[in-house]
Formats: sequence, structure tokens, C-alpha cells
Amino acid sequence: MAHITIEPATADRFDDAQHALSGGGDGRGCQCQWWTITNAEFNRTTLDERRELLRDEMATAPPPALIAYVDGEAAGWVRVGPRTRQVRLARTRRFAASEEPWDDPDVWAVSCFVVRKEHREQGLNARLLDAALDFARAGGARVVEAYPMDPHAGKKIPVNDLYHGVLSTFEAAGFREVARPRPDLAIVSLDLSR
Repeated sequence: MAHITIEPATADRFDDAQHALSGGGDGRGCQCQWWTITNAEFNRTTLDERRELLRDEMATAPPPALIAYVDGEAAGWVRVGPRTRQVRLARTRRFAASEEPWDDPDVWAVSCFVVRKEHREQGLNARLLDAALDFARAGGARVVEAYPMDPHAGKKIPVNDLYHGVLSTFEAAGFREVARPRPDLAIVSLDLSR
């Protein structure tokens, strides 16, 4: 059985983050910056510039994400942190149904998962989400919000869109559905103060 550990994405783990993000999907090109800058800014930046933005984020507190290791190899990633640091979330119309004020720093968001192809279907997203909730609690979050896809809504979801996470993973972790902006997209919330 594989040995799995999950660690904060700190500056000393930058190379591990790059390995985790490069294993399939859009992670390598995005550098997990999609939610942190506006659309115009994202389109103006190069891959190298996005990589440096991520490096800078990883050098600050709290770290912007967690990295999953399988037998010592960086295998997965989850972005978790104050929602106020993920500016595009507030600018995304389909997320307007959030119950929480967008300027509340005690509301954290889980907005992105990446799992390398060779490590998929091992339950890493659930493990990453559990660790993200512990990380948010320790960081003082009152609520954690997320925007997962529902592959059972009848519409085929492109694999690259699953970076949001899958609704059933969040439901299993105790999240409740707040809104359904599209049949295949939910807004979910978990109150950590209970």
C-alpha cells in the first residue's frame, strides 16, 4: 500500500509543486494562477510570469495550497486559502449565489485540484480535501466554500474542467449545496465553527 503524506506548498517545495502540476491537465500552464488574477491579467502573463507568481505565493503565509506525496513523489495539489486572495472568484457571475460576503477573510475557498495521471483513482482528491479542511481550521477559517462539478448531472464534463473537484467528494466531507448555477456546477459550503 502506498504511503501518502500531505504538506503545505511552502517555498522549499516549489520543485515538488512543479512536478505535481505537470502531470496532466492545465496545471503546468496555469500554475494555479487562474483564480488569483483577473482574466485580462492572466491573458497578459506568460508561463514564466505565472510560475514566478506562484513562487512568490509559496513564499508567503499562509501557503496557497497543499501538496500530496505518494511514496515521496509529489503527486497532487489542492489550492486552499482565504477567498479574498482568489480575486477572480468574486468576479465570476456564476458564483454570485454564494451566501458569504466576498470581502470576509474568514471565508476560505478550495478552488483547484491537480492529480498526476499515474496517481488518479486512488482517492487523492478526498485526502487532499480532508487535509485542506484541517489546514483551513488551523488558519482560522470560519467557512470553506468550493465550486465542484457534478458529473451525474447528465452533461459530459471535459476532464480538464474537473480541476474544480467533484461534488460527491465534497458531499462526503460534509459540505452542503448552497446553489446550482448550472446543472453540472454547484456551490458548496462547510461551516467550520460547528
